[in-house]
Amino acid sequence: MRGLSAWLMLAAALLLPLATSAQQEPQGNEDVDKTQRAAERHVDKLQEPLYTPFVERYVLDELKQLRKDMADQRVAITQEVVDRQINAADKAITYATDTVTYFFYLIAGVSSMLVLVGWTSIRDIKEKVHSLATDEVNKLVSQYEERLRSIEEQLSEKTRHIEHNRDEIELTQEIQSLWLRAGREHTPAGKIAVYDQILGLRRDDGEALTYKADAVLELGEPQWAINLCLQALEIDPENGNAYYQLACAHASQEQWEEAVSNLARALEISSAYRDEAMDDPALDGLFEFPPFAELMGIQNVSAQPADTSTSGGQANSA
Repeated sequence: MRGLSAWLMLAAALLLPLATSAQQEPQGNEDVDKTQRAAERHVDKLQEPLYTPFVERYVLDELKQLRKDMADQRVAITQEVVDRQINAADKAITYATDTVTYFFYLIAGVSSMLVLVGWTSIRDIKEKVHSLATDEVNKLVSQYEERLRSIEEQLSEKTRHIEHNRDEIELTQEIQSLWLRAGREHTPAGKIAVYDQILGLRRDDGEALTYKADAVLELGEPQWAINLCLQALEIDPENGNAYYQLACAHASQEQWEEAVSNLARALEISSAYRDEAMDDPALDGLFEFPPFAELMGIQNVSAQPADTSTSGGQANSA
C-alpha cells in the first residue's frame, strides 16, 4: 500500500527550492530549469524519509507565507487599478467642467454681440444659456455617476473574490493538517476517521477516497474498498492510485482477471506502480496467474490460481 511518507518527501524536496525562488527576483528560464533539475537530482539521491517535525513545520510555514503573499498581491493590484480609475474619472470631470465654463463664456460673448445688434433680449439669452449649461452638466453628471457605479460594482466583485480566496486558503490549511494527522495514525480505523473528516470538508477529494480505500483494505473490507475506488474514478478517471487500490481489492476477493485489468490501467498512467506491485502482499495471489506474470515480465509461471470462478464484476458503485 502507498503511505504518505513518499508524498511528504516529494513535496518537501520540491517546495524548498520553490519557496526560495518565490522570495528572489526572477533570474530567467535557464536558472529555473537548473533549479528544477537540481531538485530532481536531490530527490533521486534521497536515502531516507525527509518526514520530520521540522521539515513539516517548515513546509507548512512556507505554504502559508506563499498564500499570504498571493492574497496581498491581489489586494495591491486591485487598489492600484481602483486608484487609476478614480484619477482618470477626476481628470475627465475637470476637463468637462472647464469645457462647460468655456462654452458658457463663448455663449455669453455671442449673446452680448447679439444684444448689441438688437437681435434678442438679454433675458432670453440668459435663459437659453442657463438651459444649455444645465443640460450639459446633467448629462455629464449622469455619465460619471454611471461610471462610478460601475467602479463600485467592480470593487465589490474583487472583495468577494478576495474573501473567497481567503476561505479557500483556510480550508486548504485545515485539510493539510488533517493529511498530516492521517500520516501519524497507526491504525486503519484511525486513518479512516481522519479521511472522513477530509471528505466532510471537501466531498470531491478523490485522493482522500483512494487512501480511505487503502485503509479499508487493511480492515479486510474489499467490497467497501471497491466502492470507494469507483467513487474516486468518477471524480478523476485518470487516478492511477484508485486503479491500483481497485486491483488490490479484487485480488483479495480472488477476482484475478479484474485485478490484472485494473493494475494494467494503473501502470498505463504511471509505471511507478510496477515496483510497488512486486512488493505488495495484497497482490501475492497474482504471482501464479499467467496474465499477471506477462504484465509484470515474470518468467517460469507454474500454474494459474486454484479458484478463478469468482472472477467477475461484483463491485457496485456506492
